[in-house]
Order: sequence, then C-alpha cells, then structure tokens
Amino acid sequence: MGQLQLDIHTSISDIDEADWDGWFGKDYPFLRWRLLQGLEAAACTNEETGWRPFHLILKESDTVIAVAPAFLKGHSYGEYVFDWAWADAWQRSGRDYYPKLVTAAPFTPATGPRLYVSSSADRPLSKLATAVTGLCEEQGISGWHLLFDDESLAQALSDEGFERRQTCQFHWFNRDYTSFDDFLEAFSSRKRKNLRKERQQVAEQGLRLETLEGEAISSELWSFFHHCYQITYAKRSGHSGYLTREFFTEVCPQLTEHTVMVVAYTADQPVAAALYFRGKDTLYGRYWGCLREYDFLHFEACYYRGIEYCIDNGIERFDPGAQGEHKIQRGFEPTLTHSNHWVAEPGFRDAIGNFCRQECDHVKQYQNQARELLPFKNSDGSG
Repeated sequence: MGQLQLDIHTSISDIDEADWDGWFGKDYPFLRWRLLQGLEAAACTNEETGWRPFHLILKESDTVIAVAPAFLKGHSYGEYVFDWAWADAWQRSGRDYYPKLVTAAPFTPATGPRLYVSSSADRPLSKLATAVTGLCEEQGISGWHLLFDDESLAQALSDEGFERRQTCQFHWFNRDYTSFDDFLEAFSSRKRKNLRKERQQVAEQGLRLETLEGEAISSELWSFFHHCYQITYAKRSGHSGYLTREFFTEVCPQLTEHTVMVVAYTADQPVAAALYFRGKDTLYGRYWGCLREYDFLHFEACYYRGIEYCIDNGIERFDPGAQGEHKIQRGFEPTLTHSNHWVAEPGFRDAIGNFCRQECDHVKQYQNQARELLPFKNSDGSG
C-alpha cells in the first residue's frame, strides 16, 4: 500500500473544474463545480454563513483515490436532516457540537452523488472513512454527516460503521406517460376530477403560465425570481433566504443546461414563479414565490407544470423537494431518502445508533401508510 495523504481545500476554486466534474459528473446539478464556485462567489457558502468549504481529497502515492465535497458547519440550518436534539445533548454534556463536517449539496435536500471513490484503488471508501474520521478527532470536529446520499453509498457507509438515517419524501415517477391526461388516467375517477378542477380554477383566474429554459430566462426574470424567493422566506420564517441576489442574477444564468423556470402572468405582468433544476434523468423543484396568492397556483406552477415538463422531455423522475403530504393526492409517491452519520464522541455513539434504528423503523411504517393515500386506482402508480 502506498502512502496516504488527505488534502484540505477551503475553496472549490483551488480544485480544477475539469477534475471535479470528471469525478462527480455533470448529470447532478447541485455538485457541479460551477454551482459550488458560484455559491462561494455569491457569499452563500463561507465561514460567516456557517458553510465553510472544506473539500477533502485523498491521495495514495500521489494518485487521487477518493474525494469528499464537504463543509465545516457552525450550525444545522439548510440541511433538512435535523440533528438539533443531538446538538442540545452535546451542549448539556459540556461539549461543543459545532463545528461539524457535512457532505451535502448546500441548502438542497436532493439525493445525489456524495463521494468519489476510484474504481481502480484498493478499498478507497474504507481508507477515506478512516482518514476523515481521524481528521475530525485531531481537529476537534464533532462528527461527519453525509446527507441525501444514494442507497448504495448509504449501505456501504453503514458497513463502515456509520449510523444510517432515513426520511420520506414524495417523488413523481414517469411510467412512459404520453401526456398529462395519460398520467391522470391512472387516478381514481373522483381524484382525477378534483385535480382537473384545480387546474381549471387557475385558468379561470386569468393566469397565463409559461415554462422557460436556460437562456430563455431573462435577466429581468432572474431579478423578479429573487424578489419572489425573498418574499416566500419572509412569510414562512421571518428572515431572508439562504441564497443571495447575486446567486440568482449572476450564477444561475451561467447554468443554462440545468435551469427551468415556470412564470405566471396576469395582464402580461409576472406575479409568481417556480424554479427547477434539471439533471440527466431527474427534475428537481427547488424554489417558489408569488407577489399575491391565487387559488391552486402553487400546485400548478410547482407540481403540474413540472410533471408536464418531465413527460414532454422524457425525464424519469420529478423530485419536488422536502416535506408536503399534500403531494400524495397529486400522484407523488412516498420515497425513502438516506443519510449517514459518524460522531467522534464514543459516549454518544450507542444512543445515536439506537435513535437512528428506531427512527428508520418509524419512517418505513410511515411510508407504508402514506402509500395507502395515493390517488391511483391500484394505489401503487400502476394504473
């Protein structure tokens, strides 16, 4: 075995773009080099915001064998896998929970690649896990948390001693539908009528919706969207959103192969918008905002237009974001997501392990119960 070296990069700009996208591919938008660099440049991910870049590259005999996109977190906001109770227990025991190390797509609860491991190296994941957990112990970092990893990585990390958590989201799956009406044919009659009535009421309010991609989204619409985004955060949480104006007006226009925006107009004036990001086989619904409320407009812009876009473009899955049981009756199916956790404090490991195992049991029970509420004739999406 060659000599191992773990390099720390506190800016994505220190890493070659071609190398990074070669490791993680270009199909998943939220780990693209340009997006991560844009988050830094737009002051969204830095030490002041509690998202300090801390990307890790493991080399063996000067050859890269594993890479972990990571951030040193000074809080638990913007993660969507909640560990506030863990942080409280740490504090009550007289220890510091922060900083912690998080491998995730910032502010984005969307499953995707989380680590690069070389297919030609010997046990690269084990070596990376040993190196990173050792680094945490040396630097007083409370733990390493990998959020919304895919199921295969989640299982592999479980085999390395990481505790596994699960949550339940609601995703739409394209079963070779030819149109939105074809999709609705899978619904029971009553629920199909309810959904069509919702769409009709949007039209009756004098609203016109337009779906735009990439370069067709004007600078004026990006500015408008940022305004909508901030209004939504102010209404929901009383504070501004995580993403700055510069992110929407300067970074997003550079991501033309990934951006899709649905804009609602009345009298030719935009009044609401929904922003999506497109991957190779998945459409991700990310943000929404409106200047005033309209009946069922949120469902139309954020769900139904996304479904239509997937059908028209042959996209296999639509991930509209976290939470929202109201998505079930609109054909979004309960889907498990995964995360893995290692903590440096031995005294907490057993308690966290027990918690995670019990939580996984409850989440699976919830998923089974949610399936019974689906609107499909056979309650499984098969029509």
